[in-house]
Amino acid sequence: MGGDSRLVAGILGVVVWLAPAAARAVDEIQVYNAEIAAPGQWTLQQHFNYALNGRREPDFPNGLVSHHALNGTPELAYGVNEWWEMGWYAPFAVDQDGRFYSNGFKIRQLFVTPDAAKREFFYGVNFEFGYATAKFSPTRFNMEIRPIIGVRKGDYEFIVNPIVDIGFGHEGEVEFVPAARFARKLGEDFWVGLEYYTALGPIGNFVPFSEQEHNIYGVVDFKVGNFDVNFGVGYGFTGGSDRWMTKLIIGTELNDPNIRSSRKK
Repeated sequence: MGGDSRLVAGILGVVVWLAPAAARAVDEIQVYNAEIAAPGQWTLQQHFNYALNGRREPDFPNGLVSHHALNGTPELAYGVNEWWEMGWYAPFAVDQDGRFYSNGFKIRQLFVTPDAAKREFFYGVNFEFGYATAKFSPTRFNMEIRPIIGVRKGDYEFIVNPIVDIGFGHEGEVEFVPAARFARKLGEDFWVGLEYYTALGPIGNFVPFSEQEHNIYGVVDFKVGNFDVNFGVGYGFTGGSDRWMTKLIIGTELNDPNIRSSRKK
């Protein structure tokens, strides 16, 4: 194993050793920035989320208890063209007693402004369709609609994801779970910032503030060799939130799309 791989593995090991999971068994704690894989490129991300001090009660009967549980999600993505990316997820969790649970699967379609990383104003929308198991959701089929609106000026960026979660079936609801990010670039491939995640409840009938989720994360983004790393430590302000959380995302490119293009010529 090379030096870069050992460093990434070491970061992962430290975070896993710290343990626990996110409230609501959230498999992705991430603000989308409208950047996608190049046409013909495959990418792989691994998400890990924990609550260092989590809630002791599930969100619904027989649901996953977030305290001292690990949520993980491998994500494979493919760049279809300069404005469209497809993704596939296989989320899972390991509870505080070491029991493994699959959370079914998810498929997403992400549409964005091309070359978002080079734009001062960028936007997009992500549609995510999923099948969830009984431990993670009271509804088997779910959908996420995630608009992306961002502004980048100099070394600063501000991004908002006003997310809507939809559960299908008689127990399903339409919930508003917006997220936002403010970050500053300090060097090549190195950012620090704040990310804010909420779960307000059903649209038109938000739950009381004390029961909502309001979590703020201090985050750092950097690159180690061919790996992109996002790491954050979060704090929950309300009784409906886990108190202390961690998150880690490691991503890498699996192929060179230019090779495919040159072979077609």
